[in-house]
Amino acid sequence: MKILQHRDVLSIILAGGMGERLFPLTRDRAKPAVPFGGRYRIIDFALNNCINSGLTKIKVMTQFKSNSLIEHIIRTWRLSSDIGQFVDPVPAQMRRGPHWFRGTADAVYQNLDLIFDEEPDHVCVFGGDHIYMMDVNPMLLAHEEGGHDLTIAAIPVPIAEASRFGILEVAADGRIVNFHEKPTVPSPMPGQPELALASMGNYIFRAGVLIDVLEHDALQDTSHDFGKTIIPALLAGGGRLYTYDFSTNRVPGDEDLAPYWRDVGTIDSYWDASMDLISVTPPLNLYNHKWPLKSHASQQPPAKFVFADAVSQRIGIATDSTVASGCIISGGTIHRSILFPRVRINSFSHVEECVLMDGVDVGRYARLRRVIVDRGVKIPPHTEIGFDEEEDRKRFHVSEGGVVVIPKGAEVSGPPIDLEGGGPVASGPATI
Repeated sequence: MKILQHRDVLSIILAGGMGERLFPLTRDRAKPAVPFGGRYRIIDFALNNCINSGLTKIKVMTQFKSNSLIEHIIRTWRLSSDIGQFVDPVPAQMRRGPHWFRGTADAVYQNLDLIFDEEPDHVCVFGGDHIYMMDVNPMLLAHEEGGHDLTIAAIPVPIAEASRFGILEVAADGRIVNFHEKPTVPSPMPGQPELALASMGNYIFRAGVLIDVLEHDALQDTSHDFGKTIIPALLAGGGRLYTYDFSTNRVPGDEDLAPYWRDVGTIDSYWDASMDLISVTPPLNLYNHKWPLKSHASQQPPAKFVFADAVSQRIGIATDSTVASGCIISGGTIHRSILFPRVRINSFSHVEECVLMDGVDVGRYARLRRVIVDRGVKIPPHTEIGFDEEEDRKRFHVSEGGVVVIPKGAEVSGPPIDLEGGGPVASGPATI
């Protein structure tokens, strides 16, 4: 495959989103900084895609509650600046007036000096809040050889879900003829009425085209958003806009695996994507050494499983799960769950279809099902969560799909104590 001279390409990752639909996981952090998959942050997927594709000039636009995101980038993504490689976090700086970013396009407009400094031929503008693997080279090649002003990565989605996305109408040669941002009535794909063609929010611009359209948009009273204003403006001006069919994309080492892309914009979609990772044949392969997924590597001891007392059922066991370093499974059972580093599962507890983030401690005899527990939370002994949705909704955040979320810093109370018997009351619910 022909490879572009990547020194002529600047990548911009948009990572300033609030992620309101992912609350309370985004209560204290930006959406791209939300932990995912046992050891990653959501933004790591976009960064790995760029770097594995040979794109090593990367600027990350941050804004909303960006401290943990910036720390993660600085501590994790150190490239060789001596040969022009970098991953630089760029906080909002009010460079173009006394206001923060007013939209995705305005975020790039306020940082046009970065494009002027690098003088690239092409600019990749990718979102930092999706879970996917993508070799960017085929899209770059199609963009350059076709002489496109803008190339948009797109993927078919069920028509019932299409209102969540920007929907493209395209000609037979892939030229974009119309674009609708989150339409109430999405346009179906020709000959496939059950599907619509959705923008992934990944764009490649010719640098001059991007600069011109952003400077023009800045003078208008618009939402300053790529989907709502920039793409329609380029279409109205006769620009050469084409799609790149993401369904044809394959990464080295996984040529037989269908492309994976998920918008983890809600608690339910986040939980679904997490469960994808622990299927027997996962649609997203974290173990492909030809397309490595890098992130911050904490110095932790190996995971440990202890007790094999079959008589009292005190057995440390994990099935269909991923267990990160530093975890101790001490006489408890986990099934179809994802454990981040330093999680402790104590004796006789049972954890099923859960995501437990860094440092979570599950007490003896506790039972959790379909629960996401943010970092550092301690679950008291005998606590039961995820078995009575009505009661759970009184105390916790519960998604539309019934997934319980316990936020960082929550103090979870165990069941009330039977003072006469000296033990917990079996029916006592956990509370925050």
